[in-house]
Amino acid sequence: MNQTTADLTGIADALRTHERFLVVTHENPDGDALGSLLATTLALRSLGKDAVMYLAGDTPLPREYGFMRLETLVRTPPADAGERVLVAVDCAKAERIGDPDIAGRASLVVNIDHHHDNTRFGDSNLIVADASSTGEVLRDVLRELEVDLTPDLAEPLYIALVTDTGRFQYANTTPKSLRLAAELVEAGADIHAVFQQVYESVEFAKLKLLARALDRAEVLEGGRVVVSHLLRTDFVDVGAAEPYSEGIIDYLRAVEGAELAVLVREQLSQGAQARKGSLRSSIDELDVSAIARMFGGGGHRQAAGFSTDLPLDQITEHIRQGFLAQRAGARA
Repeated sequence: MNQTTADLTGIADALRTHERFLVVTHENPDGDALGSLLATTLALRSLGKDAVMYLAGDTPLPREYGFMRLETLVRTPPADAGERVLVAVDCAKAERIGDPDIAGRASLVVNIDHHHDNTRFGDSNLIVADASSTGEVLRDVLRELEVDLTPDLAEPLYIALVTDTGRFQYANTTPKSLRLAAELVEAGADIHAVFQQVYESVEFAKLKLLARALDRAEVLEGGRVVVSHLLRTDFVDVGAAEPYSEGIIDYLRAVEGAELAVLVREQLSQGAQARKGSLRSSIDELDVSAIARMFGGGGHRQAAGFSTDLPLDQITEHIRQGFLAQRAGARA
């Protein structure tokens, strides 16, 4: 039995033998986070378990995911949180849950993820770094638990899969992920509805925010690095909520010749660090998670993020130096 199979068996045993769960994901969630959060909760409830979905903080959810069945999502932990098994999905570090005490209070921590830099903070960990998404990892967990793949369960798994693969265009798209997509469609996931809601329901304010980011975009290192930023006042001026910046960086990554795309935005949340950075790579030789870790962040090789109080010019210079160091190392 290899390590991944052993971890899968251990995770399934933990989910099978306990009755009360608190399911969490990372703050500022994306499609994989929300899809995995909902799918895990629905699967546990289908097994007769008492499962509560919790997302820390008060930042609004991205509007494009408003159609998902998240009515029972709570934004404050239940009073009995310390007595429940904590199931963290798509969360590379305990700190990214956004509640500094929640993991420490839990009776048991189950950690299911696909980030290669996951700190394995759980009592039981299932980290599959070559999986396209946490949704893909969860499909294997549900199979181990013999949970039927209903339409209600297939759709959030599909959302997790399609968003983290960039509509099956990113390098993390594999034969396994494409076979899973077919299985989820056969199980009843409405791919047309998902596409319309996630990719074709953009508010005008988000387009105006995108325009500001594109207007400020600049190229460094002969066009190999594309950098832009958003100010707090930009969000106020165009009437955009914080999650509206999601996806803007993909336009920067699409610039011809760009190997690294960077978007830095001032945070609106009270008490948060001043700026949040997003990094995307277009080449296999560049590990943007290593650059993000320079600021205490992390993520995937081709998609990562961080938060910092450093000023914009210092952030840009650190990223530029990190990019040059990696490219020099790749040529050596």
